[in-house]
Amino acid sequence: MARTMMAAAGVMAILAATPVCAEDDEPRFCPTRPSIGGSSCTTEPGRVHVEVSTLDWQRDDQPDQREDRIVTADILTRVGVGKNTELQLDWVGYGRDRTRDKADGSIDTVTGTGDLTFAIRQHLAGQKGKAFSAGVQAYVTAPTGRYPVGAGTWSTGVIIPVQYDLTEKLAVALTGEADAAANQSGMGRHLAYSEITGLRYKFTEKVTATAELSLERDNEPDQHDTMALAALSAAWRPTKVMQLDVLAVAGLNHASPGLRLVTGGALLF
Repeated sequence: MARTMMAAAGVMAILAATPVCAEDDEPRFCPTRPSIGGSSCTTEPGRVHVEVSTLDWQRDDQPDQREDRIVTADILTRVGVGKNTELQLDWVGYGRDRTRDKADGSIDTVTGTGDLTFAIRQHLAGQKGKAFSAGVQAYVTAPTGRYPVGAGTWSTGVIIPVQYDLTEKLAVALTGEADAAANQSGMGRHLAYSEITGLRYKFTEKVTATAELSLERDNEPDQHDTMALAALSAAWRPTKVMQLDVLAVAGLNHASPGLRLVTGGALLF
């Protein structure tokens, strides 16, 4: 794990050393992270976004067990292939899942790489200077990782993000998602869908914060759950092509994981 974290930090350091755009350039730099919602913004043709979670920790404390999951080197690469179209490739470099049974104290630990996700995003409406924007993103996940770090089988879904700028500093965003999610058994899929509502505030051109609420219905064959989450994130852009960010997510009901903390950043080439 230490080697993986050092490798991820090294990647970020190397990328950060890459020459940035001239001061008078205005690149379309729009990381999806750290929001838990989606985005309609696409990468310009010939350019590449790289987004990295250096540390992603989640705790799920249930009556019968406690699960801690740590993910590092979660790397999302976004490539612009058209004026309003991009392709995405996301891979989890390392994950560690530790489950402790509260009845007998036994511990089960699984480590390994995660799944590989392919996606295409299309910007449908909105342009610079306009208040409204919308898009659509379709994805498919290949089971390259071991459960529970990976899903164990194929899954697919569609994400529809919509945003409206209320003022120059304040924007409201809605993200709807419907998935053919992988069953926990690792065999077959089931319907899952969610709605995320967020408010983003721009303190300066370099610092923004986002507050979000999420409701998700998961129709797992053995147990149907409705999860409610609250999220707060902040992003800082020291340059026009680099971002550092942090995300905190809290569960609002018993079906939801209790706490999740994520750190990372993004770079534009």
